[in-house]
Amino acid sequence: MIDAFFKSLDVTESQLIDCANQTLYMVFVSLVLGSLIGIILALILVLSRKGGIKENKYVFFTVNTFINIVRSIPFIILLVFILPVTKAIVGTRIGTTAALVPLTFFIAPYLARLFENSLLEVNHGIIEAAKAMGANTFQIIIHFWLPEAKGSLILSTTIGTIGLLGATAMAGVIGGGGVGDLALTYGYQRMNFPLMLFTVIVLIVFVQIIQSIGNYFAAKARKH
Repeated sequence: MIDAFFKSLDVTESQLIDCANQTLYMVFVSLVLGSLIGIILALILVLSRKGGIKENKYVFFTVNTFINIVRSIPFIILLVFILPVTKAIVGTRIGTTAALVPLTFFIAPYLARLFENSLLEVNHGIIEAAKAMGANTFQIIIHFWLPEAKGSLILSTTIGTIGLLGATAMAGVIGGGGVGDLALTYGYQRMNFPLMLFTVIVLIVFVQIIQSIGNYFAAKARKH
């Protein structure tokens, strides 16, 4: 029965497993890198904005403008536009690893905006109380800001992960592979409807799992 199923899709089991692994690899690595960059950018925005504890209009303007510029570029254009940067960083313009560079460039500013909103949701009175207790900027961030925003930050990461999953479908332009590329190359281009339907179902399952995990940990974080 399993053999008949894969035959109906016109792909092998190993192809499906490889594509799933490629998608998970691209999402996980670029999410980790993008989250690290995103939280740094978000903290800079929150700290340097007007009324922030390290107010600096020049820093805020520079970072804010950079994020707006990168976010305004459609991912498919960004993918091709930064090929020289991709080559310089990973040594190649094509492949799953090469796709990590544009995916990280894409998701970092997106997450930065989501994280910024999460941090701004924290009651300003908590920050003022921390300052009154003599906490320095680093202590305020580590012991007050991030813990208070943890639930919202988790939900922001969840939203970013789902957006990133969709972006991996376009990674096929530079040979990135993945489930989305499988649907386009072996499904759409060959008019293989069963395969396209199967990949859509797989992506829906991925999204449901990601969202459920995010909701669970966000609710748990808010209880504490």
